This record gives sequence, structure tokens and C-alpha cells, in this order.
Amino acid sequence: MMANYKPDYSHQNKFIAVDFSAQIVPGTFEYALSHIVDNHLDLSSFDTLYKNDKGGASAYSPAIMLKIILFAYSRGYISSRRIAQACQTNITFMALSGDAQPHFTSIASFVANMSDNIEPLFTQVLMICEQENLIGHHMFAIDGCKISSNASKEWSGTHQELKQKAKRLSQASKRIIASHKAQDELPDNEIAQDLKQKAKLDNTAKKIEHFLAGNKERIGNRNTPVKSNITDNDSAKMTTSKGTIQGYNGIAISDDKHQIILQAQAWGSVGEQQTLQPAIKQLQNTLSKIQQADSLTTAKFSADSGFNSHDNIQFLANEKIDAYIADTGFRSRNPLFQNSKTYQQNQAKKRKSRTNKSHKLFTYHEFTFNETNLTCTCPAGNPMWLTAKPKADATHTRFQAYLKDCRNCPLRKQCMQKEPKNHGRQVSIPKAKKRSAAQILSDEMKAKVDSPQGRREYSKRLGCIEPVFANITKNKGMDYFTWKNESECPMANVLLGPQHRKTQK
Repeated sequence: MMANYKPDYSHQNKFIAVDFSAQIVPGTFEYALSHIVDNHLDLSSFDTLYKNDKGGASAYSPAIMLKIILFAYSRGYISSRRIAQACQTNITFMALSGDAQPHFTSIASFVANMSDNIEPLFTQVLMICEQENLIGHHMFAIDGCKISSNASKEWSGTHQELKQKAKRLSQASKRIIASHKAQDELPDNEIAQDLKQKAKLDNTAKKIEHFLAGNKERIGNRNTPVKSNITDNDSAKMTTSKGTIQGYNGIAISDDKHQIILQAQAWGSVGEQQTLQPAIKQLQNTLSKIQQADSLTTAKFSADSGFNSHDNIQFLANEKIDAYIADTGFRSRNPLFQNSKTYQQNQAKKRKSRTNKSHKLFTYHEFTFNETNLTCTCPAGNPMWLTAKPKADATHTRFQAYLKDCRNCPLRKQCMQKEPKNHGRQVSIPKAKKRSAAQILSDEMKAKVDSPQGRREYSKRLGCIEPVFANITKNKGMDYFTWKNESECPMANVLLGPQHRKTQK
């Protein structure tokens, strides 16, 4: 008895009739994408990229390129080579492109050159979303996501630090020559290897010198030098939960109904606090273009503690925006977190990491001060005496403990570094300053967010903006910026939005 198998026809030719239009099934994303590109988007601005009407080869249609690129990004294909391969092997890509099969260099070139054309296209898409009632205009939320660049952290530094690095490289190159002169009988292979290393050091030093000659020193908000980067000077060193990266901070504002991005921008050496006001202005501009200029004043706006500052809260109040911005102590005041073991354990770890190994003494906060009677009591409960009556323009009120109380005090080691000899503990208590209007608004914001309604509104922020970054970086795989190959970094141009500070090089 022998086994009886069906015949193998894998080497037999077979003609299959394919109707590309039948492959785009209604109700799918590719059908909606194809319909919108063909019938609703004005692509005339792309015509300026081509000047081949009198000669040269014909170009791929911008409609076809947009279809395959946007569909590829939705499936997590971010490489131009992978997109080109899909146009040859994937039936859906074939149907969207009409079996055009563009080369990967054509795809990369299209992505690189469409940065000026993407903003009006982005606005047109938002207008379609508005017509289809996909934007709720009930709540907008802002957040940031730190994105790596392919620039090395080792090539970052202030101009002074880079000068020192170039100097050290030149000295290392000279030491190689000095070593050769001292050892004339070295084998040829070792000499060749050393000369190769010397050339590498010289080229690196020249690269640094060329960068310093062509770029001015960057100055930060505090009028101090900011680290530059030789490879990508727009990027910056940023601290994340996974360590320090060289990259950008992607800031986006989305609507809570369907998590549609209405504003996005990538920033380099700028903190989140400095990005809020320009992001709000860009959002107002976008809402005006889709004929919803007043929706920001009628909707609610939320942001996490990274965007909290007196200036930002004052700005939101001036713009009459109903904002909910948490501060750094928001969770510690939340009763739900007081009984959470996980939260308390994490807080204990943070306090331990912040605590200095050296023993910390009592500060003026531990002393009980009565501003009306000008009296002060130390942490041990002993009264202190006023060293001098404060003047009208005085900024501090000074007290001193009695020497006999300090010598016998059980808390002396927590209060004084050394044993008292001539006088007891001295303390200067600053006079309360008159709070500015911005500080008063910040206190009102704390009370607003801590209220039951405020906590309900702020809790909606997670579902509004966090999934947007998770989808882009995790599902789509667009979690880095590249410097030269634009097809490897589509996020800033397409998914993250058009109004990005970082442009493809």
C-alpha cells in the first residue's frame, strides 16, 4: 500500500483575470482613502513640483502616490523600499496604484518634496472630517511624545565643549605622529592602521571646526548656552523614562470624539511649557480654516502638568478658554491615590532618589511663625527671640533661639550641624509677598481641577490624546526621525501634522 496524494501544480502557469476596481471593497479604509483623494482633495499644488510638459519622462500622478503612501503608513509601512515592494506583491497596493509600481526612489523623492503641499492637504482633510461630523468640539487635549532622531548624543555640546573636543582630537592625532617618529622600525601594517586612525581623527576635528564656523551659539530661555548637535542641530537631548535621547518633542492637540489631530508640531530644544501658547494659536488658525473659529471658547481644554505655568494659565484666561491643567501635586491631593499602595510605593521611591545622602536640617518651614505678633517657635516647641525689629522694606524677619535651649534640645542634630557655643539656632523667615494675578489664577486652577467636576473633565484627557501617540509610535512604528532618508520618517509630514518645526532634510 502506498499513500495517494493530490498532484503538485506549483510549477504550472495559470492566467488569472484581476479587476483592480473590484479589489477596493466599499466600507474599507482603502476605499474611503481612494474616494477622498479622487473626489474631494485639490491636488493642483503638486503640479508645481513637475516641469516635464515639454520634455522628459512622465511622472507618477500625485493622486496615486498619495494613495499608496497614506495606505502604507496606515499599515505601518514606513520604508520607501517596503512600499515599493508592496506595490509589486500586494493586490491592494496594486489596485490603489493602478499597477503603476513606482520605484522606491520615486516614493522617497515624493515624500521629501511634499512638505510645502501637506498643510493645505491637511486642512482639506479636516474640512471633510468636519462635514462628516467627526469632530465633536467638546474637548481638546494637548500632550507631547519624545521621539528619537538618528543623531548621536555624543556629538552634542555647547560651542565651548565642542571646541575642547576638537582640540583633544587634534592632540591625539599629533601623538600618533610623535609615536611613529620615536619608533621608526614599526611593521608596515601597524603604520597603515595608525595612519588610518590619524586620518579619522583629523576628519572628525575638521567636521567640528566646520560646524562651529557655520553655526552660531544657541542661547536658551535663561540666556545660557544650549547644547548643539553636529549631525542634527535642530534636535536636543531629552530625558525620557527609558533614558536620555537625542531627538524631538512631538506636540499634538486632538479632539475627544474620534481622536482626530487638529494641530501638531515637532520641537527641539524647547520645554513643553513653551509650546502651549504657539500650539493654541495654531489650533485657532486651523479652526478658523474649517469655519469653527468659536469652538475653542465653547469647548473644554485639558493638559497635564508638563504644560502648567503661571504664564500659560494667564494666557488661557485671556483667551477665555475653559481649561483644566493639572499641577505637579495634583495626584497627591487626590483622595483616590491616598489609599493606593502602588502610588505610595512609587512616591516613596521618588523621595528616596531625591534625598541627598547628607543629613538635611530643619528649614524655616518647620518653625512656627506668627506674623501678627512677630513671634516664632522652634520645632522643639521652645520660643525664640526677635533679633531686630523688621523695617518696612525688610524682606525677612530674623529670630534666634536661646543658647541654653539649643544645648539641651533633643532635636539638636536635626537642627544644627555643630554643637552651639556662642548662640543658638538662627532662622530667617521671608515676608509673604503680594501674589500676582497669574499666581492667583494658578491657585484657582488647582481648586478647579480638584473639584469633582474638574476631576471628571480632566480624566477624559487620557482617552482623548494618549491613544493618538500610542497608535502612531507603536502600531504604525513611526517612533523616530531620520536626517537623510525622508521616506523613513513620514510621521512629521503626514500623521503628526503639517505645522512641524522640524523639517525633513
